[in-house]
Amino acid sequence: MTQIQRIVLAKRPVGDVTADCFRNETATLAALADGQILIRSRFLSLDPYMRPRMTELRSYTPPFELDKPLTGGSVGEVVESRNPRFAKGDIVMGMLDWATHTLHDGKGLRKIDASGIPLSAHLGVLGMPSFTAWYGMKHICKPKAGETVFVSAATGAVGQVAGQLAKLAGAKVVGCAGDEQKCQWAVREAGYDACFNHKTERDYGAVLDKLCPQGIDADFENVGGKIFHAVFERLNNFGRVAFCGAISEYQDKEPMAGPPKMFTIVQRRLNLQGFIVSDHAALMGDFVNEVGGLVKAGKLKSRETVVDGLTAAPQAFMGLLKGENFGKLVVKV
Repeated sequence: MTQIQRIVLAKRPVGDVTADCFRNETATLAALADGQILIRSRFLSLDPYMRPRMTELRSYTPPFELDKPLTGGSVGEVVESRNPRFAKGDIVMGMLDWATHTLHDGKGLRKIDASGIPLSAHLGVLGMPSFTAWYGMKHICKPKAGETVFVSAATGAVGQVAGQLAKLAGAKVVGCAGDEQKCQWAVREAGYDACFNHKTERDYGAVLDKLCPQGIDADFENVGGKIFHAVFERLNNFGRVAFCGAISEYQDKEPMAGPPKMFTIVQRRLNLQGFIVSDHAALMGDFVNEVGGLVKAGKLKSRETVVDGLTAAPQAFMGLLKGENFGKLVVKV
């Protein structure tokens, strides 16, 4: 028997996620059965996509259950094992509970090399966010030299990598972020050609016309809402949109209407593709080889925000939905 601390979904949010949607509780895990392992959490990943799972009862990804632990991508250490694939001391990554410990059958977990780079990097620049950026850019946006690529949430966990990959492909890259410091980092460190503050700019169309005078050939979309509407109007013929997220809409009580004049999709022969990177897990090896090499060569930069303590996760998650993090947000358990 192991006593643990965990955070469960206490109620489904309506509009903004609030503190009373979470409950911190103590629980006791049963003894391990054959095939199970006990994992002590080391780092917990916070992801905006968790917001729809807290609310929607019918969605692509199964919703969180009330009074059950929230789950997310995590790195942890095996502290006990009755599974021949894992030994005590192994460092693993996968979907674990928001808890100090998780009892797991081992399915979907992969061992990682704990030497050389911080464990948290496996949840960011070498993990799912970076894999998402790589897939969306390489397989949907397909930037070419001389084209213009737009990346919303330019310094988020996904956007910071997406923009750099587009730049490495030879494209002009323009982004937006939620404050001046983030915009400055995007240009000075991540190599963006320009980045605007979407919280201070009042006319998204005007600023896009200024920064993207030749229109937009590819859009890596993380934000949705009015920013996407402005981008959509400026997509060139044969433009591509990798629709990764819509964080500006996750807290809306009522769904936002799409851009006007949807016939533009036909007139300009656009390709708008929504995607969830878990559908493409077979390509993880290709991603690790390519992006891992860029990281080791110092050609790919990243930022992360680390929050201490499991009990801080709910507040950190609420801040994530408001853009308070810089880069990948992880909780050190």
